[in-house]
Amino acid sequence: MRVVAYACRPDEAEAFEKFSKELKLDVTYVKESLSPENAHLSEGVEGVTILGNCNAQREVLEKLSKSGVKYLATRSAGFNNIDLEAAKELGIKVSNTKYSPNSVADFATMLALMLNRRVIESIKRSQGHDYTLGGLMGNELRNQVVGVIGTGAIGQVVVKNFTGFGCKILAYDLYPNEEMKKYVEYVDLDTLLSKSDIITLHAPLFDSNYHLINKENIAKMKDGVKIINTSRGELIDTTALIEGLKSGKIRGAGLDVIEHELGIFHSDCRFKGVNHDELSILKNLPNVILTPHFAFYTDQAVSDMVELGLKSLHSFLLNDNSPWQING
Repeated sequence: MRVVAYACRPDEAEAFEKFSKELKLDVTYVKESLSPENAHLSEGVEGVTILGNCNAQREVLEKLSKSGVKYLATRSAGFNNIDLEAAKELGIKVSNTKYSPNSVADFATMLALMLNRRVIESIKRSQGHDYTLGGLMGNELRNQVVGVIGTGAIGQVVVKNFTGFGCKILAYDLYPNEEMKKYVEYVDLDTLLSKSDIITLHAPLFDSNYHLINKENIAKMKDGVKIINTSRGELIDTTALIEGLKSGKIRGAGLDVIEHELGIFHSDCRFKGVNHDELSILKNLPNVILTPHFAFYTDQAVSDMVELGLKSLHSFLLNDNSPWQING
C-alpha cells in the first residue's frame, strides 16, 4: 500500500521507518509542506499524511482529489489548516492524531512558572549585564489562581500538574469532565477571566472561539494577569494582547503559537524578510516568552504523531474508515 508523507522532518525518520515496516506501507517522503506546487506528487496514491503547517485548503484538496487521493491524515492534533467542507465535497476523508499530552502540558506548566518568577525579564536584563533585582519580584504558584480553558487530554494533564503546587484551579469547558471535578472548580468564562491570576489556553480552534481572548475579555481580567497559549494563535486577538501587555493590564504572556505563524514558525527565516508586525513587537516586549510552536516537540510525541498518522492511513486503505476520522 503506497502513501505519500509531506513535511517530513529528519526527527521523524526513525518512527517512519519503524511503523511503515510494521504496517507494510510503502511511503514516499516529501520534505516540503503540502502546497499547490507539490500536490501533484500524490498522483496515483490514495492516502496522504501531512502536518499542521501544510496548506490543505480547497485549491490543494482539489488537486489531491484529481490525483486520486481519498484519505488525508494529519500528524497533528489540530486541523484548522484543513478545509473540512471542501474535503467532504470532494470525498476525501480526514483524520487527525493524538499524541502524548504531557509534551504540551509540561511546556505550559513551565511557561507559568517562568512568568510567575519573571524569568524572561531577568534573562533579557542579564544579556545587557544588568543583574539588579528591582522589578523582578515574583509570585509563588501556591498563592495563585490558575484558570484552565479547555479540559481535554492536554488540559487534564495541565490540571494535574498544577495540583502539585497547591494552587486553586478554575476551569472552563463546554463539556465539563467528571473526573476533573476532583481537582478543579468549573465556572463560566467570565468568572474564570475575572478570578484567575494565570490563564492557560488548551482549546481547539473553531469559528465559535476565534479571538476568544479579545479586548473585551481582557478588560474583564485581573490587573497583572499572565496568559499562556500553547494551543492555536487565533484564539487570541494579537493586537488586543499587545495593548494589554503595553498598558500593564497583562503582566506577561507565554506564547508558543501566534496568529499568522504559517510560513514563519518551523522555517529558517534568517536570510529572508519576515512580514509580521505583531511578531516583531512581541519579540521586543520584555515580558513575553515567545517560542516557535514547539511545545509538542518531544521524542515521545513525535513518535506518536507518525505512528497514528500511518495507522490512520492503514485503516482508511483497508476499511475506508479510521478510528481518528474527523469528517464523514
